[in-house]
Amino acid sequence: MDTSNIIHPFPPLFDENSRTLILGSFPSVKSRETMFFYGHPQNRFWKVLAMIFNEKIPENIEEKKQLVLNNHLALWDSIHSCTVTGSSDSSIKDVVPNDISDIIADSKIDRIFCNGALSHKMYMKYIFPDTGIRAVKLPSTSPANAACSLERLVSEWQIIR
Repeated sequence: MDTSNIIHPFPPLFDENSRTLILGSFPSVKSRETMFFYGHPQNRFWKVLAMIFNEKIPENIEEKKQLVLNNHLALWDSIHSCTVTGSSDSSIKDVVPNDISDIIADSKIDRIFCNGALSHKMYMKYIFPDTGIRAVKLPSTSPANAACSLERLVSEWQIIR
């Protein structure tokens, strides 16, 4: 499997009305191919969001953007660039964190949630000292977190509402 240093290939998703920032760690191979967040069909992120906000599961990038923005959310990742093998969080090294100051300045963000342990660890280590906004760690929606049922994800993710 190819290990290489990769720079985050697409921009954050937010607007001036975004209040809640959801941070992943770094885009998977599939997300880098689709050039959008949570692109792997087995990732439960979009299903969880749709269930929490009582909306239909988005089927394309435009619908995904609307689901996020209509609910005053913002999406970004903790990591700007890293060395990674495939999509494995456990292989991530040489981390350069993302700067989220523009998102904070150009929106109403006052709450930050991290999708999984690595995102939370990177946020608290590199980004929290600049923002001062404590992040809440939520269970990862990744298919790699198979031990966590969809029901449990929805239950724990309700806090973002």
